Parts: sequence; C-alpha cells; structure tokens
Amino acid sequence: MKVKIIVVLVIFVGVVIASLKLGRAVYMPAVKKVKGKATVTTVKEDLKDVVKKRLKSPLKSQGFDDYPNKIAILAFKDERKLEVYGWKDNQPKLIKTYDFTAFSGFLGPKLREGDKQIPEGVYKMEYLNPNSSYHLSIKVSYPNDFDRRKGKLEGRKKLGGDIFIHGKAVTIGCIPIGDIAIEELFVLASSVKTGIEIIISPRDFRKNSQFPEIEGITWEKELYGPIQQALNNYL
Repeated sequence: MKVKIIVVLVIFVGVVIASLKLGRAVYMPAVKKVKGKATVTTVKEDLKDVVKKRLKSPLKSQGFDDYPNKIAILAFKDERKLEVYGWKDNQPKLIKTYDFTAFSGFLGPKLREGDKQIPEGVYKMEYLNPNSSYHLSIKVSYPNDFDRRKGKLEGRKKLGGDIFIHGKAVTIGCIPIGDIAIEELFVLASSVKTGIEIIISPRDFRKNSQFPEIEGITWEKELYGPIQQALNNYL
C-alpha cells in the first residue's frame, strides 16, 4: 500500500514539475476548464499587468503613453514575420514584430477548403476568441469579396474559412505566433476603438516589389497590386 502511495506521489510531483517547466502552454488549458468559459474582458483583466509590463518599452519608444486607439496587423509569409502598428498623430508606428512559430502551405492565396494555405489579401479582424484551442486567437475575415469573386468565376464553391492568428506552434492554414505574442496582440486588439486591418502578403513588397508567380492562377497582379498599395501606407 505504501509503495502505491509513493508511486502516485512521484507521478504527481513529476506532472507538477513538467507543468512548471513547460509553463502556460500546459497549465492554462486546465485552468480555463476549471474557471469555465472566458470572455474578452476576463482575459484582458487576467493579462493586463503582465502585458502592460512587456509592452511598456516598445510602446514608449514610439511615443505611446498607453495602448493606441487604432492598430493594424501585417503578416509576411516569405519572411514569416508579423508586424503590429499603432497610430500616433495620424501616422502608423511599428510597435513590435513577432515570428511565426509554424507555417503551412506555400506562397500564393488560399483557394479551397483543406489546401492548408494561409490566405493572402487585405482583411479585417472579425472578433477575438478568448476560448481558443490555441490559447487565444483573432479571427481573420477570410474569404473577402475578392476571394469570393475569384472563387465564383472559377467554380470553386468551398473556399474554406476559420482562419485565425493564434498561439502555440502548429498550423494548417492559420498564423501561429506563440502564446506570449498572442497574449500581447490580444490585449492590444481588445483596447482599440476602430476596425483592425489585417494584411497578409506573400512577401514584404516594401522591400521586394516583385510579385511571385503562382502555379494555378493567372491573376497575380489583381491580387498583389492592392496588397502592395495597402502596405505602402506603412512605410
């Protein structure tokens, strides 16, 4: 009997140590289950102090005394980077750059459900998801009007959806940036007063203006011209 108790205690201690070492990625899902459904407000309240501390320096360096009232998110597939801008004196200021923590698909737009492609286009944030399976997430408004129009012309009926920017380090068509990064972005996004523009580009056209040629489509210029134009607002 004593041996069984010791074994149980050893297993329990091992689980606790592993959880502490691996951090929030392990214990936060369990905490959420115990606490019940989270809301944007409760997540923001839980994270406000730690995120404020993390973002204090990058915000201050761009002249922000508090979270900006307007932000934009720029994602670059080739570079696997995500940039966050805030507006100061009617000018966009780069607050922080995050690395993708995983990647799926290739350069080129998402064409259909299940193709594992990260979309490309000019989108908006639809909503914040405080109960994501990937810690926290931000819903991207794919498909947009352009995606639907091209799908209709080419007879593609199932364009897919459920595209998010989220935590963790796994993806089948979304943009993962890790748990710490999504916490910061989630709090920033929850603090703005206007719609959030999300630009997803195959590469940073501000640095390399050459449009990639994508197998299976003939409308690269129609797709990438507006993306390049939108990116030029963030020089």
